[in-house]
Amino acid sequence: MSNRGKVAVAGVAAAIVLFWTVGFWAGLLVLIGVPAAAYLLLDSSQRRRLRGISRKQLGR
Repeated sequence: MSNRGKVAVAGVAAAIVLFWTVGFWAGLLVLIGVPAAAYLLLDSSQRRRLRGISRKQLGR
């Protein structure tokens, strides 16, 4: 299994556990809020570089 597949399976498992423990809306808020907060914490040059990278290159 590729690394991207492993990350996808781990994300689904984490979402199921999170929804079961804290409820749907709180779990959804965490699953969307954490990556959004991480993106906002990046420097403007890091955001620009991240936007410039194609999806194929993100897995390298």
